[in-house]
Amino acid sequence: MRKLKADELGRLSVADYKREVKVGIVVVLDNVRSMHNIGSVFRTCDALKVEKLVLCGITATPPHREIQKTALDATKSVTWKYYEQTEDAIGELKRLGYEIVGVEQTDSSVNLMDYKPEKSRKYALVFGNEVDGVDEGVLGLCDRLVEIPQWGTKHSLNIAVSAGIVLWDMVWKLEKG
Repeated sequence: MRKLKADELGRLSVADYKREVKVGIVVVLDNVRSMHNIGSVFRTCDALKVEKLVLCGITATPPHREIQKTALDATKSVTWKYYEQTEDAIGELKRLGYEIVGVEQTDSSVNLMDYKPEKSRKYALVFGNEVDGVDEGVLGLCDRLVEIPQWGTKHSLNIAVSAGIVLWDMVWKLEKG
């Protein structure tokens, strides 16, 4: 066994990446506080060829040194947009035909393992604040809610970890499954 070198991974240039067809998923960050989490989500969006990242409310925007620490230049490849109000972002995405999927533990959430996205649809996945999750008002605008099954004592995952799990699952189901 041998670890692959960077030049063996077939990485795209930023210009080539921008020309690639993206997965019909937009990620919405609702008032995410940690710039390291924001950078990590940028990097995950790049890795999975997500269409766009939408930053809302107190969510910081590039360029910023703390975002860059974890983004590792994904802020250059991933298309992003900022909205002062998450509700405005959701409204625009709905008008554009996206199904809005909130990632949150509620009394009506569907287990992510049981969620079956349709390949013909476009999706906007909403991830919330590290402490309070997705805002209650934003939850009411979601078309459906999914949650990651958990079995420990915390029942709480870091936003960057949650985004990685849900995005990988959605991309797999939409593109590969």
